[in-house]
Amino acid sequence: MIFGETLYKLRKEKGLSQEAMAEKLNTSRQAISKWENGQGFPETEKLLMISNMFEVSVDYLLKGTSKEQNKNERGHYVSKEMAEGFLMHVNKTTIPFALGISLLILSTIPYLVFKDRPEVYSFLIIIIATLGVLQIVTAVMRTDNSYAVLKQDPLLFDHHYLEALKQRYKEVKKKYTTVATIGIVLIAISFVGFLLESKDISHGVLVPYYPVLVVFIAIGVSLLIPIIMMIESYELLVKNEAHLERLNAKSNKKWKRKWKEWF
Repeated sequence: MIFGETLYKLRKEKGLSQEAMAEKLNTSRQAISKWENGQGFPETEKLLMISNMFEVSVDYLLKGTSKEQNKNERGHYVSKEMAEGFLMHVNKTTIPFALGISLLILSTIPYLVFKDRPEVYSFLIIIIATLGVLQIVTAVMRTDNSYAVLKQDPLLFDHHYLEALKQRYKEVKKKYTTVATIGIVLIAISFVGFLLESKDISHGVLVPYYPVLVVFIAIGVSLLIPIIMMIESYELLVKNEAHLERLNAKSNKKWKRKWKEWF
């Protein structure tokens, strides 16, 4: 009966009704009532969610021992639904963002093509750049802050789902390698072309092809941005500790630079 009594106590301390708690756990009020009355017991997934919700250890829930979470247990439990929703969300937001960046790059082409007609290239640049900005704004507006917790706390998963996710990550990474290579090659070709002209090595031969080189860069960027963001999203889930360490390292470097600038 320890679990039922503990659950009732924690729920009351948090000021939650059975209905509110059931909604957070994606279960029914009747299930909460049965757990509290000792007539049932939640499965492992729900138990971890309860532990995370009340910020207590699983041992405390089951045995009434120390209320603090153990170091190994501390973290945010991520259900399969939340993880899959996060990956779908990233996919939906990266596409318009990549398109927006590509349009901003392509907005330089009118100047290259209509260099002697400012009234033409100015108008086209404004139109294309505006479309690009709108796409970026669309991506930002689609951002769901409910997934921010995934980048802040260590994550806990169902073991079987995590193993399946790791396998899928390997397959996705392998599939994206070819596409990423194409994007990198296109960008490299363009930069080499611009470099040859800037050093006057090609003697103006490549100048007529500047618009094509810009298109290559735009295509390369539109391929690489979604791939990079999707790979990072998978790594956030399957390599969570390493990912958080990198984020913390970057954050520390950023604050150190600011500190030096200020003082």
